[in-house]
Amino acid sequence: MTKIKSVQAFPLAYPEPHYKGIERYITLTRVESEDGLLGWGECISQFREASLATKIIIEQGFAPLLIGEDARDIERLWHKMLDRVWWYGPEGIAAFGVSAVDMALWDLKGKLLGLPVAKLLGSQLHHRVVAMASIIFDMEDLDWTLNEFRWLRAQGYRVVKAGWGMRPEAVFGQNRQKDIDIVRRVREVIGDELELVVDTPGARNLWDVPTAIQRFRDLEPFRLKWIEQPLLPSDLEGHARLRAAVATPVGTGEDEWNVESYRRLIQSRGVDVVQLDPGRCHGLTGSREVIRLIEAENLHWSAHTWSSALNTAASVHLLAISTHGLCMDLKPHESPMQHELASNPWAQEAGYLAMRDTPGLGVNVREEIVQKYLFA
Repeated sequence: MTKIKSVQAFPLAYPEPHYKGIERYITLTRVESEDGLLGWGECISQFREASLATKIIIEQGFAPLLIGEDARDIERLWHKMLDRVWWYGPEGIAAFGVSAVDMALWDLKGKLLGLPVAKLLGSQLHHRVVAMASIIFDMEDLDWTLNEFRWLRAQGYRVVKAGWGMRPEAVFGQNRQKDIDIVRRVREVIGDELELVVDTPGARNLWDVPTAIQRFRDLEPFRLKWIEQPLLPSDLEGHARLRAAVATPVGTGEDEWNVESYRRLIQSRGVDVVQLDPGRCHGLTGSREVIRLIEAENLHWSAHTWSSALNTAASVHLLAISTHGLCMDLKPHESPMQHELASNPWAQEAGYLAMRDTPGLGVNVREEIVQKYLFA
């Protein structure tokens, strides 16, 4: 038995180069064992107030439950956290807290046993996974956007993705002709061999079902791998109608929280490619349960990870154990939470990220950088 000595949370604020320097937020968790080993985890808390609330839940709600427990007993501790949040969870802020702590526990267990997390989660099936370079469209600067895609092709990526927009007033999905034009131009730039995904701000309810059907058919000549979040995420029936009417695969799921909500999504028959973020949907334990549901229905999934090197690592390990994982989002340019936070940042090679045969998640967190970006 290896007891948990402490559980701490660190809300971080940092400038995101992929969003032209806009401030973004994540919350890290550090779990320390009685023999001094550290496990690190992360949640994509996204907003300042959400990050502060997550810190309170972790340190005042979860830490008293976990200190003194066996750090290796992850699934029991995962259920213990979920039992705690029965009234104010398991979706929302509490899910962020569960995700970060669960990820840290897997990292710690791997270090305790001297094994990569993938080998603890199941059986490692792959030695590398597909990295999908993910950027934000600049709908007001087409030349900049096209140059980004030229650079991504030169970097060797096999799958590329863009969506949304640099300003709320100018996002993909608002203007039919502009949307068609930008996708056409991007396809011309990247050629036929690269796979392309576009991401629409479905949470803003830009398209109803007839409009979504029209846009999918408009974009069909450009052979998209999938179109992500085309409708309001809660409109499961609308997604099913859309999927039945179009040829291009439908991607959604980034707004889901837990096994139950993913089960509802999968059973709705409105999705081809499920988006899954271990820094949001109850960590690696929750993600593994959802992946089993996806595989049972013969669907596919992608890791919707666009935050720190820890979440990147968690996604790599999950993809490595799955027969139905397609790829994972990866920020293609250097960024603070990828290249400062970790002393061993992730680097793609020929469009892939290689599994690391090191204990835990395989990320060396620099605590001085945690302190640099800490805001509470």
